Amino acid sequence: MASPMAGQAGCALRDLAVLRAALLRRKRSAAAQLTPRRWLNLQEYQSKKLMADHGVTVQRFFVADTANDALEAAKRLKAAEIVLKAQILAGGRGKGVFSSGLKGGVHLTKDPTVVGQLAQQMIGYNLTTKQTPKDGVKVKKVMVAEALNISRETYFAILMDRVCNGPVLVGSPEGGVDIEEVAAKSPELIFKEEIDIFEGVQDAQALKMAENLGFKGPLRQQAADQIKKLYNLFLKIDATQVEVNPFGETPEGQVVCFDAKINFDDNAEFRQKDVFAMDDKSENDPFENEAARYDLKYIGLDGNIACFVNGAGLAMATCDIIYLNGGKPANFLDLGGGVKEAQVYQAFKLLTADPKVEAILVNIFGGIVNCAIVANGITKACQELELKVPLVVRLEGTNVHEAQRILNESGLPITSASDLEDAAKKAVASVTKK
Repeated sequence: MASPMAGQAGCALRDLAVLRAALLRRKRSAAAQLTPRRWLNLQEYQSKKLMADHGVTVQRFFVADTANDALEAAKRLKAAEIVLKAQILAGGRGKGVFSSGLKGGVHLTKDPTVVGQLAQQMIGYNLTTKQTPKDGVKVKKVMVAEALNISRETYFAILMDRVCNGPVLVGSPEGGVDIEEVAAKSPELIFKEEIDIFEGVQDAQALKMAENLGFKGPLRQQAADQIKKLYNLFLKIDATQVEVNPFGETPEGQVVCFDAKINFDDNAEFRQKDVFAMDDKSENDPFENEAARYDLKYIGLDGNIACFVNGAGLAMATCDIIYLNGGKPANFLDLGGGVKEAQVYQAFKLLTADPKVEAILVNIFGGIVNCAIVANGITKACQELELKVPLVVRLEGTNVHEAQRILNESGLPITSASDLEDAAKKAVASVTKK
């Protein structure tokens, strides 16, 4: 029989599972190659440095950008065994292949001199994994770390939970695997502690979670201390999630955060300058970087119908309805709120620069967005860029009648749509005719 605490934990994990599942569905249904950097996403060494700076126990490590630096780092560690990890923002590194011919982006060795040889075949070469584009991603840095044995693996996370309107601790003694699988097969092994945002993690709560994770004797207090430090990190950096898997113990009796995933609240960028300054955009799609210059959110897909939308939810719905009507979205472009004509113009410039785009679907629901501003931006872009692909526009909401008048009197070949379904059908039909 599942414990009440385990039953309550489902809500805390649901946001995590739903987001992952939704992205996977969209990747598969639209046959899309999504860029793995939609939001701020730090390299492994950056996340570990943040944890170490806040007193969280991680493996000792150095970062190197040349083979010689990697060799020197391995010697300085003076570790019994060393792990060398290529630093890219994609999973599956261990089974990846380098353009140099080296297999595996993660290597273990007891010989420091081997680290230099391996790093020479990593740095400057592309690493291809199941999560990278087919040509892979160029490796610019490697992490040289002390390899520690793990005698037991657990799972621990701190995340924001909509149900309790605040942070929760979620843990399981079953670590090292997907937590969604544990929740589905053994819900009694999922434990949750709701945290009062004003009071923070209490000693009793941290000790209870450590006990539920299976830490015994002196390790129980050590794990509780680590939990409290992780929560302090969570607050200090405005994280929305800190997920440690595995949160493990070593044969020597040490509790260590062996791997972590940290998600950040982008709305807190103004007060987290140092964290967001670590954002390395070199792995981004160039279109995404260009879009960011104008405060546009862009993700490239592999279809031929460009989507120009305001709001992430509406953007995803637009991508889905294009696919359901037999088409393929070429991108996910979110205009957001506070729209200016210049943004609309730059968005069109971005979309028309993509050679895959054979039609553009504009789907704007004006709440805080003024449809007339969007319409003016559309007409200006069409005229100055000499748009050569079909354009379907669906506008609804604030000042929509003025917007429709602007479009109708522009004399431009713009196809209007009455609703989203109508817009998707017309956009797909315009490509089919071609």
